[in-house]
Amino acid sequence: MLRYPSLRRPLDILFLVCCIALTADVLVPEIWGNGKTKDYPLWFWAGQQVLQGGNLYPGSPTAYFEFIYPPLPAVLLAIPSWFGKIPLYLCLSLLNVVAWWLTAQFSHAMAGSGQKPGPWLEALPGIITVTFVFDMFDLGQPNLVLLALMLYGFWLLRDQRGWMAGSMFALATAIKVFPVAVLPYLVWRRQWAAAASMLVFIGMFLFVLPAPFRGLQHNFTELSTWYQGMVGTSSEKGFGQRDEQNWSWVNQSIIAMTHRLTRPVNYNQDNPSKPARTMNIVDVDFKTANMIVLAISLAIGLGYVAVMPPASRRTERSDAEELGILFCLMTVASPLARQYYFLWLFFPITVLLHRAAYDPRPAVRNATWALLALSCGLLGLSLPLFPTDLQAFGNNLAATVVLAAGLTWHMRHPPADAALPQAAGKLQRGVNSTAHSQG
Repeated sequence: MLRYPSLRRPLDILFLVCCIALTADVLVPEIWGNGKTKDYPLWFWAGQQVLQGGNLYPGSPTAYFEFIYPPLPAVLLAIPSWFGKIPLYLCLSLLNVVAWWLTAQFSHAMAGSGQKPGPWLEALPGIITVTFVFDMFDLGQPNLVLLALMLYGFWLLRDQRGWMAGSMFALATAIKVFPVAVLPYLVWRRQWAAAASMLVFIGMFLFVLPAPFRGLQHNFTELSTWYQGMVGTSSEKGFGQRDEQNWSWVNQSIIAMTHRLTRPVNYNQDNPSKPARTMNIVDVDFKTANMIVLAISLAIGLGYVAVMPPASRRTERSDAEELGILFCLMTVASPLARQYYFLWLFFPITVLLHRAAYDPRPAVRNATWALLALSCGLLGLSLPLFPTDLQAFGNNLAATVVLAAGLTWHMRHPPADAALPQAAGKLQRGVNSTAHSQG
């Protein structure tokens, strides 16, 4: 089902036009304006630090970090940075273009409906999430590339290529840590090769690959500093070097929402010019709030395990719904879940769109469309025309909950003709493939 863009398809042309416009948003200010802002100058600085042998982090883990990612991304950025800012920015934009296309292709191919979507259904997930994609280009953030890597990993896992799949998961984790949340899932589903590969390649990407460029001791020291500054610190003020964002309205993770609802924290702290605002419904101390976060996370994890079908009852359809829920959980389990993190809902939305279009039960199709409309309405509350207070109360988190609930219902209530076991489905795909090659 994977394909290349075609100039014979109007919606593919629209996709290419959007990509050109989004790339222009990155390059035009740099070529003819005052220079591209957001994270782009930081990526160039990080690449130059590697090229010049400079330090990525300050000497103390308590000092302010300009670059808050592990050393590997800086090493990767160094290659295009050697050619200058414009080649670097163009390279990052092209990576986003490829990742956007592959994300859509993998999402539809793994939706588990057994149907090839029509042009509008194929384009609809991209239309729904286009504001998130704009953020990827405009800010220069890698979340779209990480999403494509994760989907490609699960695509490889479908073909029992566990070691290759694990390397994709590891690469995403070594760039931005939150995809590590996939590891418990791999262990629970006994994907031993993928889990082992992920651990091995994380070690290679963090310790081995940067060493020739940074020096073994230099890289180890920087990793230690990064870990202490980003992962090993947590207090009432915040965590991970960006205290002003942790409890503010910009963060809709489970951790942030729980603290905002249980402690009198100022959710306008990212902007000192705004008056302090709180939204807590109870007032507990920091330690108790963390215990509540732990209890909620444990309940969600146990609930996810409970609704998973046993191996004997897995189908391609249930696997798609199961992975859709996993992507929802990975999004909100990240300690910092800014607006653009919810781009990862692309795959859950795609799965539910296939259910809304192709489920044989009319009532279920209608209910699924209604659920999608509700989730899209909640996501739309993040648009600039609405007050940021709505994001403080977790509109994106609520949309994620709605999508996860819909996927759970579909996973637990498949149509009668969808009970084909996964093994039989794979056998049928093999028969179809053989017949196609012989034909």
